[in-house]
Amino acid sequence: MKPYIHPFSPILDEYTCVLFLGSFPSIASFEQAFYYAHPRNAFWPIMESIFDVHLKTNEAKKAFCFEKGIGLWDVIGSCERSNSSDTNLKNCIPNDFKKLLEEYPNIQAFAFTGKKSHDLFMKFFKDLKVEKVLLPSTSPAHAAMTREEKTKIYTEFLETYLTL
Repeated sequence: MKPYIHPFSPILDEYTCVLFLGSFPSIASFEQAFYYAHPRNAFWPIMESIFDVHLKTNEAKKAFCFEKGIGLWDVIGSCERSNSSDTNLKNCIPNDFKKLLEEYPNIQAFAFTGKKSHDLFMKFFKDLKVEKVLLPSTSPAHAAMTREEKTKIYTEFLETYLTL
């Protein structure tokens, strides 16, 4: 097991309404210094489908998030692991979500992009007063649901908090 520290800042600002939370960046995300960077991760294709946009660069993805009131971060700030699998995360230390909500009071919901991020969050912050929504994982490892099925669920979630 090798120790890792989260390599990049959250994407959010004072207008962020929804914060998508993964567990911890994949090795591909580390290499590209951006969220959901694995080429087979469905997060960005799902966002492109919902909003009918094409987001080819990290800068375009970041600008899209700011424009739509979407934030991105991960539950874990540091951990040990030997590969990208969520089942491999050990000795997890969470990011400070209490402080985050104090600094960004417009956040209405935390949307977990998989069970591991939700479970880790609940382990550390179950009493935090914010809407918590578990969404299907966008990881290529979660093949039990089609991208179309995931897109429908993500669309229904976003319609609750944003103007699509």
